[in-house]
Amino acid sequence: MDLPQQFLVGLVMLLGVVGVLVPGVPGTWLVWAALLWWSLHEKTGTAWVLLVAATGLLLVVQVVKWLLPPRRLRGTGVTRRMVVFAGAGALLGFVLVPVLGSVPGFVGGIYLCERLRLGSRGEAAASTRTVMRAVGTSVLVELFACLVVAGAWLGAVLWA
Repeated sequence: MDLPQQFLVGLVMLLGVVGVLVPGVPGTWLVWAALLWWSLHEKTGTAWVLLVAATGLLLVVQVVKWLLPPRRLRGTGVTRRMVVFAGAGALLGFVLVPVLGSVPGFVGGIYLCERLRLGSRGEAAASTRTVMRAVGTSVLVELFACLVVAGAWLGAVLWA
């Protein structure tokens, strides 16, 4: 696959990862579709193994999300600003500590947003816990899986 197509696959994956944070956008499916496109054009053993593994992981994540308690947005104070902070924190954490850094980055982004809004350390921590219980777990599970798939694809592209 030539460089412009790989760039487009990476761009679709990035849109999918960001789409996980936006309600109504099929972020997981965008990541999977980009990987499918890459695998169909690459036609190597690594590409097919990565596609099968990613498919399994993303299907398991869908089941896990379904089993988690439903999102309870009303009354938790979740704002668009908080979603942006959480997403930026997860992306920054992913870059600083590949894959594993996305989890503390996500939580840290929520905490930073609440700290700036409330001012008090204790109130920001309590609000962060409330938000994480209400919505964070299901979003975090899906975001983490998409970042793992995107990181594995990037590793396969750089390795080849």
